[in-house]
Amino acid sequence: MAKQATSLPLSLPAAPVGVQLYRWFYDELREAILGKRLMPGARLPATRDLAKQYRLSRATVVKAFEQLASEGYVEGRVGAGTFVARVLPDELLQVGRSARSGQKRPRRVRWAAYARRLKPFPEANLRPARAFRANQAALDAFPTALWAQVAARRLRRASAQLLAGGEALGYRPLRQAVAEYLNTSRGVKCTAEQVLIISGVQEGLERAAHLLLNPGDPVWVEEPGYPGARIVFGAVGAKLCPVPVDSEGLSLEEGQRRWKRAKLVFVTPAHQFPLGVTMSLRRRLALLEWARSKALIFEDDYDSEYRYAGHPIPAMQGLDQGDVVIFSGSFNEVLFPALRLAYMVVPPGMVDRFAAAQSVSLRHAPLLDQAILCDFITEGHLARHIRRMRELYAERLGVLLESAKENLDGLLEIPPVEAGLQTIGWLRRGISAVRAAAEAAKRGVEVIPLTRYTSRRFGREGLILGFAAVDGKELRRGAEQLAEPLEGLHGGIADIFQ
Repeated sequence: MAKQATSLPLSLPAAPVGVQLYRWFYDELREAILGKRLMPGARLPATRDLAKQYRLSRATVVKAFEQLASEGYVEGRVGAGTFVARVLPDELLQVGRSARSGQKRPRRVRWAAYARRLKPFPEANLRPARAFRANQAALDAFPTALWAQVAARRLRRASAQLLAGGEALGYRPLRQAVAEYLNTSRGVKCTAEQVLIISGVQEGLERAAHLLLNPGDPVWVEEPGYPGARIVFGAVGAKLCPVPVDSEGLSLEEGQRRWKRAKLVFVTPAHQFPLGVTMSLRRRLALLEWARSKALIFEDDYDSEYRYAGHPIPAMQGLDQGDVVIFSGSFNEVLFPALRLAYMVVPPGMVDRFAAAQSVSLRHAPLLDQAILCDFITEGHLARHIRRMRELYAERLGVLLESAKENLDGLLEIPPVEAGLQTIGWLRRGISAVRAAAEAAKRGVEVIPLTRYTSRRFGREGLILGFAAVDGKELRRGAEQLAEPLEGLHGGIADIFQ
């Protein structure tokens, strides 16, 4: 266990009048240990420093240390100093429990309606990646050495102005670089003034929800769809209106038939989450035309950078003639999740309101990280990285499809994959996705049941399979290991009907 160092001076209350200094100092140190202000293993300041700080004789401090050591509260180490004992005496533990039992109960907080509606977002899986980890890029292939070089160069020449902070909307050169990148690669029509730098699409969703929605406002969400959007919209009290997704994306006809109206429509047209379909141009144009007088659209440009087949379709924002689309994308999936940098493009008439909200919640943007990313983009590293990763992911996708055909044929059907880092696998009728995922986990295989992304029973059972995070060898192992539980579950169904 790593040694804990206490380099900051201890903060003890003044000695009461008439109390022996040795006794006061001993009692205060003991209470600090009991109250966990001095944690087990923490190093105490030197006796000379403590004597000087509290205007005591060094002999008084040494005597208190010796008493604490004899009782097992602290221990001295030759050449290292005095430390709080890692294992405290039984008597001390009993005193600590009785002291805690006498504490007052935490005050009951009257939470706001927003707080009562909040649901926690599922935590990220931090264990080593294995087949078929979804929602994760090939982090082992990220050029960390190159990123470190770019970062070091930027930090060496960081100006006082950069250190002082800047616009809440973000580092202006990065906003300009993002605008150029989107105009060129995604067909987005925007200027740097419309770009906001944010931590992730999730933040963009929350910002839009607070600015645009009141409790009870209807919001169309894809079914199945991204659960993070449902959490945000539900927290502000919006009415969630699931709209089915088919092979062409969100169905406007079904949305109109089921819900009539919407204040906001959330879509992932480039690579629908989680089914992976691309919204057809016909559907995009129809949705834009309908929304022009009916609603606003939040376009999450999920996984658009990695396309392996079919013709690229411009972002809906680039087709928008009525300023109804709020466009958002992220560098966190393209580069690495801990980066926490993404972007929003808002219509010109909405910039001031979004800027005001950004300034209130953020005040100063983390400009150093944004400047590093800006250099990474403008020096051409981002474009080269995307090209390399597209080739790598296409290769891993090929391994997944080949392995699935060899091991899972007749049990799991993977439709054509045009883009993204994951895909849907449709299970043979009668196989439960939830049970399949549980059995696969016992064999060290990660799959996600499609039902996790639906609000009601879906027509087919499916599993989400990621292919980007691990290499071909692990993908082949995953296919082999997944075959056994799927065969067992299918055989069990067959036995029932015999």
